[in-house]
Amino acid sequence: MNESAGSRTGSTILLAVGVALAFATVLGIVLWRDREQPAPASLADLVASSDPGPIHVHGLGINPRDGALLVATHTGLWRSAPGEQKAERVTDRLQDTMGFAVVGRDHFVGSGHPDPREARAQGLPSQLGLIESRDAGKSWSQISLVGKADFHILRTARERVYGFDSTSRRLMVSTDSGRSWRSRRPPAPLHDLVVDPANGSHIAASGAGGLWESRDEGRRWRWLGDGLGYLGWPDTNRLYLVTLSGAVRMKNGLSRRWRTVGRVEGEPAALVVTKGDELYVALHDGTIVHSQDGGRTWAIRSRP
Repeated sequence: MNESAGSRTGSTILLAVGVALAFATVLGIVLWRDREQPAPASLADLVASSDPGPIHVHGLGINPRDGALLVATHTGLWRSAPGEQKAERVTDRLQDTMGFAVVGRDHFVGSGHPDPREARAQGLPSQLGLIESRDAGKSWSQISLVGKADFHILRTARERVYGFDSTSRRLMVSTDSGRSWRSRRPPAPLHDLVVDPANGSHIAASGAGGLWESRDEGRRWRWLGDGLGYLGWPDTNRLYLVTLSGAVRMKNGLSRRWRTVGRVEGEPAALVVTKGDELYVALHDGTIVHSQDGGRTWAIRSRP
């Protein structure tokens, strides 16, 4: 072998050794970083590491089994147990629950849009139609109108289900727990709706143009006066309205006269009223406030 060939061979060996050392160094750095910063162990860990919290509350409910407060939001269903002031996720599902109602013990119905991850993985349509849970929100099953309806309002009275479909702006009525539906023309686009606890055919609604009532499942309507906001009907003789500005108003029986009984500090986003005139109001920042005296005084029930 001549001298020039030997020089080239030596240079090649040195270059190969250098490349190998560089590769080993990079590999060592990667392995060290993986050891120092492990990937989330599960989807739940991933959600928890970047959880946006309860954003944009759409609905409230009280589970009669345990008295827990349910908070339906743009980022899933949340639960605050009695005595707790912090709502926790029911599951890691980011289902946008636009419409929500408690039917009974651990039994809920909902509507809205699926978790984007489930929509991609399962090819789900963007509109959930009517869905239900019988395990306190841990799992949901389809009932009807999948891909056809997006209920922003849902109310139940035994087998009756009322839903305001935001896509068609129609009031939909079911008398068989949501399996079949009839369409009604509301007097205006609805903001909220409640059912008389003593008469499932008797409903009251808030919408553009004021307050309305119907005694025949929404076939005919009677104007009750001005007002726009969220409604609660704990007893057939008392109807509550929390206006968009936070005023708490109440009327008795068939009277058209509303009395202002209190005020909520903040911008209301949802309302539920239970027997005994307990009011729960969700504010737009995710805080839930609670009144035990018919809306006169308020205390924080849950923080976001």
